[in-house]
Amino acid sequence: MKGNSQTSSKMCSGFEPLPRSFYLRPTLEVSPKLLGKLFVRLISNGMLVGRIVEVEAYCMDDPASHTFRGRTKRNDVMFWQGGHLYVYFTYGMHYCANVVTEREGIGEAVLIRAVEPIAGIETMIKNRFPSRAISLQILRQLTNGPAKFCEAFGLTKQHNGDDLVSSDSGIFITEDPSRQRFSIAKSERIGIRNGKERLWRFFIKDSEWLSR
Repeated sequence: MKGNSQTSSKMCSGFEPLPRSFYLRPTLEVSPKLLGKLFVRLISNGMLVGRIVEVEAYCMDDPASHTFRGRTKRNDVMFWQGGHLYVYFTYGMHYCANVVTEREGIGEAVLIRAVEPIAGIETMIKNRFPSRAISLQILRQLTNGPAKFCEAFGLTKQHNGDDLVSSDSGIFITEDPSRQRFSIAKSERIGIRNGKERLWRFFIKDSEWLSR
Protein backbone atom coordinates (compact mmCIF):
# COMPACT_ATOMS: atom_id res chain seq x y z
CA MET A 1 0.00 0.00 0.00
CA LYS A 2 1.69 3.17 -1.20
CA GLY A 3 1.02 6.78 -2.06
CA ASN A 4 -2.35 8.43 -1.73
CA SER A 5 -4.22 5.22 -0.87
CA GLN A 6 -1.88 4.73 2.07
CA THR A 7 -2.46 8.27 3.30
CA SER A 8 -6.23 7.92 3.13
CA SER A 9 -6.06 4.56 4.93
CA LYS A 10 -4.15 6.19 7.71
CA MET A 11 -6.65 8.99 7.97
CA CYS A 12 -9.53 6.50 8.11
CA SER A 13 -7.81 4.58 10.87
CA GLY A 14 -8.10 7.61 13.13
CA PHE A 15 -4.44 7.24 14.12
CA GLU A 16 -1.59 9.66 13.51
CA PRO A 17 2.08 8.55 13.50
CA LEU A 18 4.32 9.83 16.26
CA PRO A 19 6.40 12.77 14.99
CA ARG A 20 10.07 12.44 14.06
CA SER A 21 10.99 14.47 17.14
CA PHE A 22 9.75 11.63 19.37
CA TYR A 23 12.54 9.38 18.07
CA LEU A 24 15.34 11.96 17.83
CA ARG A 25 16.02 11.79 21.56
CA PRO A 26 18.44 9.75 23.69
CA THR A 27 17.69 6.04 23.34
CA LEU A 28 17.24 5.49 27.07
CA GLU A 29 14.67 8.29 27.08
CA VAL A 30 12.73 6.95 24.11
CA SER A 31 12.67 3.32 25.32
CA PRO A 32 10.23 3.63 28.26
CA LYS A 33 8.21 6.22 26.32
CA LEU A 34 7.39 3.54 23.73
CA LEU A 35 5.52 1.51 26.33
CA GLY A 36 1.77 1.84 25.97
CA LYS A 37 2.07 3.18 22.42
CA LEU A 38 0.29 1.33 19.60
CA PHE A 39 2.26 -0.39 16.84
CA VAL A 40 0.13 -0.32 13.69
CA ARG A 41 0.49 -2.09 10.37
CA LEU A 42 -2.03 -1.33 7.64
CA ILE A 43 -2.93 -4.33 5.47
CA SER A 44 -5.22 -4.78 2.47
CA ASN A 45 -8.25 -5.78 4.55
CA GLY A 46 -7.74 -3.61 7.62
CA MET A 47 -4.95 -3.19 10.14
CA LEU A 48 -2.96 -5.01 12.78
CA VAL A 49 -2.59 -3.18 16.09
CA GLY A 50 -0.63 -4.08 19.21
CA ARG A 51 0.08 -2.15 22.41
CA ILE A 52 3.82 -2.15 23.13
CA VAL A 53 4.42 -3.73 26.55
CA GLU A 54 8.12 -4.62 26.53
CA VAL A 55 11.25 -3.14 24.92
CA GLU A 56 15.04 -3.27 25.20
CA ALA A 57 17.49 -0.44 24.50
CA TYR A 58 20.72 -0.91 22.53
CA CYS A 59 23.29 1.90 22.47
CA MET A 60 26.58 2.36 20.59
CA ASP A 61 28.82 1.81 23.60
CA ASP A 62 26.93 -1.38 24.39
CA PRO A 63 28.76 -4.67 23.67
CA ALA A 64 25.37 -6.31 23.03
CA SER A 65 24.49 -3.85 20.25
CA HIS A 66 24.89 -4.67 16.55
CA THR A 67 26.68 -1.33 16.12
CA PHE A 68 29.27 -1.83 18.85
CA ARG A 69 32.01 -2.62 16.29
CA GLY A 70 30.92 -0.03 13.75
CA ARG A 71 28.77 0.37 10.68
CA THR A 72 28.21 -2.62 8.38
CA LYS A 73 25.84 -3.57 5.58
CA ARG A 74 23.72 -5.52 8.06
CA ASN A 75 23.31 -2.78 10.69
CA ASP A 76 23.29 0.24 8.34
CA VAL A 77 19.68 1.20 9.13
CA MET A 78 20.56 1.63 12.80
CA PHE A 79 22.66 4.64 11.74
CA TRP A 80 19.76 6.35 9.96
CA GLN A 81 17.86 9.13 11.68
CA GLY A 82 15.44 8.10 14.38
CA GLY A 83 12.02 6.88 13.36
CA HIS A 84 13.00 4.07 11.00
CA LEU A 85 12.39 0.35 11.47
CA TYR A 86 15.45 -1.89 11.75
CA VAL A 87 14.54 -5.53 11.05
CA TYR A 88 17.14 -8.29 11.18
CA PHE A 89 17.19 -12.05 10.76
CA THR A 90 18.55 -14.13 13.65
CA TYR A 91 19.30 -17.79 14.39
CA GLY A 92 18.56 -18.58 10.76
CA MET A 93 14.82 -18.58 11.39
CA HIS A 94 13.46 -15.47 13.16
CA TYR A 95 13.02 -11.76 12.49
CA CYS A 96 13.27 -9.07 15.16
CA ALA A 97 12.12 -5.45 14.80
CA ASN A 98 13.72 -2.38 16.34
CA VAL A 99 12.87 1.31 16.42
CA VAL A 100 15.85 3.48 15.42
CA THR A 101 16.53 6.40 17.74
CA GLU A 102 18.77 9.48 17.93
CA ARG A 103 20.02 11.62 15.06
CA GLU A 104 21.55 10.22 11.87
CA GLY A 105 24.94 8.57 12.35
CA ILE A 106 24.53 7.55 16.01
CA GLY A 107 23.65 3.85 15.56
CA GLU A 108 21.15 3.09 18.32
CA ALA A 109 17.74 1.42 18.49
CA VAL A 110 15.08 -0.09 20.72
CA LEU A 111 14.03 -3.71 20.28
CA ILE A 112 10.29 -4.36 20.49
CA ARG A 113 10.11 -7.49 22.62
CA ALA A 114 6.37 -7.90 23.12
CA VAL A 115 3.00 -6.32 22.37
CA GLU A 116 -0.54 -6.86 23.55
CA PRO A 117 -2.69 -7.76 20.51
CA ILE A 118 -5.48 -5.21 20.03
CA ALA A 119 -6.86 -5.47 16.48
CA GLY A 120 -6.47 -7.83 13.54
CA ILE A 121 -6.06 -10.75 15.93
CA GLU A 122 -7.48 -13.34 13.54
CA THR A 123 -4.90 -12.35 10.93
CA MET A 124 -2.13 -12.50 13.52
CA ILE A 125 -3.19 -16.02 14.47
CA LYS A 126 -3.25 -17.09 10.80
CA ASN A 127 0.27 -15.69 10.40
CA ARG A 128 1.53 -17.69 13.38
CA PHE A 129 -0.77 -20.71 13.65
CA PRO A 130 -2.39 -21.18 10.23
CA SER A 131 -4.02 -24.51 11.11
CA ARG A 132 -5.19 -23.83 14.67
CA ALA A 133 -8.38 -22.32 16.06
CA ILE A 134 -8.45 -19.27 18.30
CA SER A 135 -8.07 -20.04 22.00
CA LEU A 136 -7.01 -18.19 25.13
CA GLN A 137 -3.78 -20.20 25.22
CA ILE A 138 -2.90 -19.23 21.65
CA LEU A 139 -3.78 -15.61 22.33
CA ARG A 140 -1.38 -15.45 25.28
CA GLN A 141 1.42 -16.86 23.09
CA LEU A 142 0.63 -14.71 20.06
CA THR A 143 2.96 -11.73 20.47
CA ASN A 144 4.84 -12.30 23.75
CA GLY A 145 8.34 -12.28 22.27
CA PRO A 146 10.29 -10.34 19.60
CA ALA A 147 10.16 -13.11 16.97
CA LYS A 148 6.51 -13.90 17.76
CA PHE A 149 5.62 -10.23 17.34
CA CYS A 150 7.30 -10.05 13.93
CA GLU A 151 5.67 -13.26 12.73
CA ALA A 152 2.21 -12.18 13.92
CA PHE A 153 2.56 -8.81 12.16
CA GLY A 154 4.19 -10.29 9.06
CA LEU A 155 7.37 -8.25 9.49
CA THR A 156 10.34 -9.47 7.45
CA LYS A 157 13.59 -8.14 6.02
CA GLN A 158 11.58 -6.32 3.34
CA HIS A 159 10.44 -3.92 6.08
CA ASN A 160 14.00 -3.10 7.11
CA GLY A 161 14.37 0.66 6.71
CA ASP A 162 10.65 1.48 6.64
CA ASP A 163 9.97 5.00 7.84
CA LEU A 164 7.61 5.01 10.84
CA VAL A 165 6.82 8.68 10.24
CA SER A 166 6.17 8.57 6.48
CA SER A 167 2.75 7.85 4.98
CA ASP A 168 4.27 5.39 2.51
CA SER A 169 5.33 2.41 4.60
CA GLY A 170 1.97 1.46 6.12
CA ILE A 171 3.73 0.83 9.44
CA PHE A 172 3.80 3.37 12.24
CA ILE A 173 3.57 3.90 16.00
CA THR A 174 0.86 6.08 17.51
CA GLU A 175 -0.58 7.21 20.82
CA ASP A 176 -3.11 4.91 22.48
CA PRO A 177 -6.38 6.89 22.57
CA SER A 178 -7.51 4.91 25.63
CA ARG A 179 -4.62 6.42 27.64
CA GLN A 180 -4.46 3.42 29.95
CA ARG A 181 -2.53 3.90 33.16
CA PHE A 182 0.30 1.51 33.96
CA SER A 183 3.50 1.15 35.96
CA ILE A 184 6.88 0.75 34.27
CA ALA A 185 9.53 -1.66 35.53
CA LYS A 186 13.04 -2.40 34.29
CA SER A 187 15.48 -5.30 34.43
CA GLU A 188 18.47 -6.88 32.75
CA ARG A 189 17.99 -7.64 29.08
CA ILE A 190 17.14 -11.16 27.93
CA GLY A 191 19.10 -13.60 25.77
CA ILE A 192 22.43 -11.76 25.63
CA ARG A 193 25.88 -12.58 27.03
CA ASN A 194 27.56 -9.17 27.06
CA GLY A 195 26.23 -6.09 28.79
CA LYS A 196 23.78 -8.04 30.94
CA GLU A 197 24.37 -5.78 33.91
CA ARG A 198 22.65 -2.87 32.18
CA LEU A 199 19.04 -2.48 33.24
CA TRP A 200 17.85 -1.56 29.76
CA ARG A 201 14.80 -3.80 29.47
CA PHE A 202 11.66 -1.75 30.13
CA PHE A 203 8.21 -3.27 30.47
CA ILE A 204 4.69 -2.66 31.67
CA LYS A 205 4.48 -4.21 35.10
CA ASP A 206 2.05 -7.14 35.42
CA SER A 207 1.25 -7.25 31.70
CA GLU A 208 0.02 -10.70 30.63
CA TRP A 209 1.81 -10.38 27.28
CA LEU A 210 5.42 -10.07 28.45
CA SER A 211 7.96 -12.34 26.76
CA ARG A 212 8.55 -15.73 28.26
